[in-house]
Amino acid sequence: MKTRMLRNEAQYVWDMHDVFTLGELGHRRRMDMHPEGVVTYIVDRNINYTNVCVSGCKFCAFFKGPGDEGGYVLSTDEILAKVQETVDLGGYQILLQGGMNPDLPLAWYADLLRALKTSFPQVAVHGFSPSEIFYLSGRESRPVADILTQLREAGLDSMPGGGAEILVDEVRNRVSPRKCSADQWLSVMETAHGLGMRTTATMMFGQGETFDQRIEHLDRLRDLQDRTGGFTAFIPWTFQPRNTRMEMPETSSHEYLKFLALCRLYLDNIDNIQASWVTQGPMVGQLALMWGANDMGSTMLEENVVAATGVHFRLPEAELRVLVQKAGFTPRRRTMDYTLCEEVA
Repeated sequence: MKTRMLRNEAQYVWDMHDVFTLGELGHRRRMDMHPEGVVTYIVDRNINYTNVCVSGCKFCAFFKGPGDEGGYVLSTDEILAKVQETVDLGGYQILLQGGMNPDLPLAWYADLLRALKTSFPQVAVHGFSPSEIFYLSGRESRPVADILTQLREAGLDSMPGGGAEILVDEVRNRVSPRKCSADQWLSVMETAHGLGMRTTATMMFGQGETFDQRIEHLDRLRDLQDRTGGFTAFIPWTFQPRNTRMEMPETSSHEYLKFLALCRLYLDNIDNIQASWVTQGPMVGQLALMWGANDMGSTMLEENVVAATGVHFRLPEAELRVLVQKAGFTPRRRTMDYTLCEEVA
């Protein structure tokens, strides 16, 4: 039986190992958990239904405030057209995310989900985030459980872990003071898991947080997973500072890989860890498969939020599969809950 890494041990492990030796430990743990030599991925599209948001996070280059020039809300027809394009390209899931838009009531979301499921019953909707759900709860003066239940009944299949950033209020109050607190984010996730909804967990690091604050984030996710088992995967990525209101150096790929390996060691109860090629690029994404990651995430047929920072990496499915194969693994399509799909011809 493996001994669980404690918070005070994480700093020692970090300090005592260079990027290669810690990567070796992370890869060994990954292979213990997934000895079959498969690297999974999903074919989907990130549809940002609106860029209007009252949160005003300092790290976001994508949002527009209410009334700002360039703010938009996609029509249902525009969203359905994007889903059709996704299906035509072999996609079978959409990631539906926007912002905390004060002009969109819960009925708008429910109507959109019903339209999606009517037109594309075969497409899974991985949508919104704890931040959006918590905001809707306040806007509608209804409990989070009611909001999630209504959205699930309308067609929401699962929820991504957006808005986590760093789950420490000292950090959140500095970079995103209008967004839900760490406790509120975790509470929404626990409620979703209690309703039977699977979700992912995320982390955006490199925004001026301390090492201890990073470990607190991991510890809180691990604790919730102990209670619910609802997270299917963990996705860490690095803050991209360009075009944002936070001037700081970008976290290096060296630090990304080293911390990824530590995440694999610390999060012993979350089965899957995704490589963030969207922020790091395809080559570092490939390296991440030897540092603890067992999943390449999404083919991202469309991505707008990271692109707003000036980072425009793209990775078509054929290229993603070649990268996985050249790393010595077998690429396999999957669903959100990591059920393997039929082999690609």
